[in-house]
Amino acid sequence: MLQLRSHASHKVPMKNKWIGLLLLAAGLLVMARLIPDEWQPGNDPKVLETSDLSLNPIVEHKKDQLVAQAAQAGIKLIISDGFRSAADQNKLYAQGRTAPGKVVTNARGGQSYHNYGLAVDFALLDHKGKALWDLNYDGNRNGKADWMEVVALAKKLGFDWGGDWDSPDYPHLEMNFGLSIRDLQRGKLPPVE
Repeated sequence: MLQLRSHASHKVPMKNKWIGLLLLAAGLLVMARLIPDEWQPGNDPKVLETSDLSLNPIVEHKKDQLVAQAAQAGIKLIISDGFRSAADQNKLYAQGRTAPGKVVTNARGGQSYHNYGLAVDFALLDHKGKALWDLNYDGNRNGKADWMEVVALAKKLGFDWGGDWDSPDYPHLEMNFGLSIRDLQRGKLPPVE
């Protein structure tokens, strides 16, 4: 069998070296397919240009309408999160994995509608102004959970609710305009008016 010398000057069978190179190449191909081109090192995704560091104007307007309509129903709420950079998303993703805390997201940077200004998270406020993530709280005392009243208002405004997902994200509201995350990563843009 043909022999090659490695840097450590011991003999490596040619057959094993080719197998190793093929496995390395296959691994690199798999990694390249998992990470969209826009998120490869050295590329700056269009979504993160300085002009895009905010909520989409339509989402911003609908968010404001939601807060106003909830107030009319006697429900105080806050928007606890809106646009989130890819770096911030990666910090959240690390939480409960490589950083302290509990897991709060399954989306890495570039894989959340927050990263494109198309999602918000909300919380209720009690009568003292304390934020609550209590799905049963009835602060307006009408016999209905305030959380679900907010969700119903949000859906009427065109938001999709994360609580409807197989892995629920109850505070999450998004407007994806029929675009997938992959569409957004490839540079497709949602409407702004």
